[in-house]
Amino acid sequence: MTLTALLNKLGEEFRYFLEMPRPMRVLLITNMIYAFALPVIDIFVGAYIMRSSNDPKIVAIYQLTVYTGIPLTFLLNGFLLRYIKIANLYSFGMLLSGLSMLLMMSMQSLSVTGVGAAGILMGCSFGFFWANRDLLTLNNTNDLTRNYYYGVESFFYTITYIIVPLAVGWFLSNTEVRGWFSGNVSTAYQLVMVAVFLLTVLSSFIIHKDKFINPVQKEFLFLKFHLIWKKMLVLAGLKGMTQGYLVTAPAILIMRLVGNEGSVGLVQGVSGIATAIILYFLGRTTKPSDRIYIFAFGIFVFLIGTLANGVLFSAIGVMVFVLCKVLFTPLHDIAYFPTQMRVIDIVSKIEKRNEFAYIFNHEFGLYIGRFFGLGLFIYLDTYVSEMFALKYALIIIAIIQIASIPMARHIIKECNKLSKS
Repeated sequence: MTLTALLNKLGEEFRYFLEMPRPMRVLLITNMIYAFALPVIDIFVGAYIMRSSNDPKIVAIYQLTVYTGIPLTFLLNGFLLRYIKIANLYSFGMLLSGLSMLLMMSMQSLSVTGVGAAGILMGCSFGFFWANRDLLTLNNTNDLTRNYYYGVESFFYTITYIIVPLAVGWFLSNTEVRGWFSGNVSTAYQLVMVAVFLLTVLSSFIIHKDKFINPVQKEFLFLKFHLIWKKMLVLAGLKGMTQGYLVTAPAILIMRLVGNEGSVGLVQGVSGIATAIILYFLGRTTKPSDRIYIFAFGIFVFLIGTLANGVLFSAIGVMVFVLCKVLFTPLHDIAYFPTQMRVIDIVSKIEKRNEFAYIFNHEFGLYIGRFFGLGLFIYLDTYVSEMFALKYALIIIAIIQIASIPMARHIIKECNKLSKS
């Protein structure tokens, strides 16, 4: 492709983006900016705890407290939506993530209590962020535009998960090797966290560029739900099981088997720009009917990565696993989130309820899965061995994930039936 043809193609894609509704564009731009902060939150906070404590269980405990804070904040958010603008709650969540990291870096020593407190605070930030992000996305997209929305979002998330770990890993490793800041890596971490906090400020500013409406119906606490929503909660539990381990395992495996934080950036970066381009292409060209195939493919990619890690259990095995993980996560999300949104669209009309009721309830399905995933690791690490936990817990979870393929297919079919009735 010539440079002129490439520029024309980019111009065409930009014009297509401009054709999207303004609220959807504002959401995408906000999330694109915040995407530069997420790799630091997901990867390097875990690596920092691992470096400081040299104890994988402390990393797992931190992540468990993060995941405990999320559903509690979803509950609080539901009440606050009655009085506070959704854009304010959304931006507060982004700002709070930066503050949580600054708190972590200010600790002189990492105790279980201190790490737990920082984890709860980070969980609160994620709770405000995800609760309002999901509601804003649900209300400002439709089933036909959601593949594109999540394709663009995943494209930028994948790009930032390549660029940011490379840049931050290079900065941290050179601080140690070249003696920057007197070789004090903690100072380098603190500077990275300040940069992340500034990004959260910018993204918080952008979200206020449009007027977003709070839910009209205020009630969101229910115990009984439509059968298809109960099936969606099972799918959420399976997804959460993977999430709980994937945020924790890469940093531990890389620090144990590959090397320092510079290796974190290198391993994340080798996935290449090709992954991001594939994801954008899928979001731009696929239809709602294609989601199940993307979903299934992503899970098999994940299974291959876990088998490589378990069989090889070496730097090469970790590299293959992280490559598969980087591809699996956005593939899974492109298919999963639009499916979740469509179920909420349909069931909220049938039951005549506030959409946030389902977003809130969904988070508890995720939490149960996350708790199981992290609990499995902590149990195996404590009562069997750390090596066994790092080798086989991922494989166990990947095999269980295969059960989500027929479940997702069934949910999609049921949605098609209900939408026609």
